Order: sequence, then C-alpha cells, then structure tokens
Amino acid sequence: MKYKSVQISKRGGPEVLTVVENELRSPLGKEVLIKIQACGVGGTDVSMRYFNYPAAPKLPFVPGYEIVGVVQEKGPEVTRFKRGERVAALSVFGGYSEYIYLKEEHLVTVPESLDAGEVASVILNYTSAYKMLRKAAKVQSGEHVLVTGASGGVGTALLDLGKMYNLVLYGTASKNKHELLNHFEAKLIDYKNEDFIEVIRNLRPDGLDFVFDGIGRDFIIKSFKVLRRGGLLIEYGFSFESFSVFTKSIFDLFSGIPQGKKARGYGISVNYKMNRKSVQEDISAVFSLLANGKIKPLIYKRMPILEAAKANRLLESGEVTGKIVLVN
Repeated sequence: MKYKSVQISKRGGPEVLTVVENELRSPLGKEVLIKIQACGVGGTDVSMRYFNYPAAPKLPFVPGYEIVGVVQEKGPEVTRFKRGERVAALSVFGGYSEYIYLKEEHLVTVPESLDAGEVASVILNYTSAYKMLRKAAKVQSGEHVLVTGASGGVGTALLDLGKMYNLVLYGTASKNKHELLNHFEAKLIDYKNEDFIEVIRNLRPDGLDFVFDGIGRDFIIKSFKVLRRGGLLIEYGFSFESFSVFTKSIFDLFSGIPQGKKARGYGISVNYKMNRKSVQEDISAVFSLLANGKIKPLIYKRMPILEAAKANRLLESGEVTGKIVLVN
C-alpha cells in the first residue's frame, strides 16, 4: 500500500514542495504508525525551506512541525498506545503527509471531543505561548504586555492566553488585521503607520512589564525601549534558535543597560530537547484549556495536506491572521 506526502526537494520558495508517493510498512520497535488528521503550517516550515534548520534531516525531507492523528498500527515494543487512539506530537518534521511514523515517547494523548484542526493549531503555538507566559515570564493578573506580530500563530496564542490571564494587552499588527483580533481585547497598534514606541509611552509612561517579540531585527531594540525598569523582553521563534550566538551577544548587551531591563530567548525545540516530559505536560495542559472552552485558536484556513505548497505560499503572502491548518 502506498501513501502520499509533500517534501522539500531543494532550498527555495513554495514551488520546491512536491508531492511524492511512499510505501507503507509495518512500524518497528517503539514506532507508532499514525494516520494524520491535521498538521499546522508555520514560520518554521518556511524557514526550513529557505535555510539549513538544525533539527531537520538532509534534503529531501517532509516538513510539518506538529501533527494530530489516529494510531493505525504499533511496533512490537510499544506499550503506551493502542490502535484507534488519538495522539498528537511535536513532530518537528514529517507532518505534511497522510501517514507518519513516530516513536511512542513523542506522543501525547488527545481528548476525543476535540476538533483535529484546533488541536493542530495549539500544539506548537499555544504550548510555546503557555510556557513563555507561565514559566518564563510568570505573568500576574493586571500586568501590561506587548505582543509584536500579534496576528501570527504564536501572536494570537499569546493574546488569547493573555486575555484568559487578565493581562493588559498591546499588540502590533497591520490595520487590515485588527478586526479579526478585536475579540482578544488588546490595544492594537498599526505598526506600519504608527510608532508603537510613541503610542505605548503615551498610554503607559512608566513602561510595560513584558514584551514578547517573534519578529526580531529592529523590533528587538524598539521592544526593549518600551519596557519599564525591571521589565523583561522575551525573544522567541526560529530566529533565536538558529542564531543563538548572535542573539546571545545582544542579550549580554541588554543586561548591561541601566534600569535593570532584561532579555532572554525562548525556543520550544530547545526546551523539548532538554525536558521532553515538561513540554508534553504543557501540551496536555493546553488541550485541557481547549476542551474546557478557555481558549479558542484562530484558524485562518483549512486546506488539504497535499496542497501544502499553496498553504505555504498563502502564509508567505503576509495576509494570514492566525493559523493555516492542513487536513486529511
């Protein structure tokens, strides 16, 4: 029996994503064969296409950072899961496919009641946001927080969770995306036509408690300028993980700036490698929030998995608010 997946054939734009056929085999050892129901599309997938990503295999390979699906078959050494059980994983790659093989230690149980598309939307983005807010920043009700790139997958997750934690939220996003973001109850700033430093200083002269920045470049310095004395900038995402030496020098520079302002980096892949159990516990916690209606991921569009190239092109257009989800 054969199945299809979408692989990166070479470095480049969405056109390098090609559909290929694979031979289905029985899982070995602790492998679990999973029929994928949904997979998220994110900035890391795009970065993998254009650049060498440390965690990715050699070309050609199948991207796809997070998956949810159903166990079809398990290897002879698998003890935790059974056929028909719903599971999810931070796959890092391999998600743009009809099936995937993963070791059982990478799988998390998914409540049957949850929508597959919503599950795929929260595995990476909401778990990253949850860990940054609760573990890295240790936010408290009433604190003032800026989210740059507020319309992105992690950005909307930070706003959604921030609203749940009763934070006073500010977000940068282009004007045409404000309407879709209004229900998060954040002060939205059109960064293309407004100086967000000036806007925030007028609204909050003493500065903000936290800034979560996933854009980088000049946003790092700008974000640092709106922090209060003792405030914290958290720089997250692929750019941090890939250029850790460069960003470390920036963080070292920040640490010497007066007023006690601080900066640190966050990358979920680094966290996963260091403490997989902790990340999986947080994924389960996010699933509970989703099941209880505490959070609601913003899904921009659902598309067939084999149309991953179109989905990537749409993501790169800059028009997406929230998450694109590939479905089987």
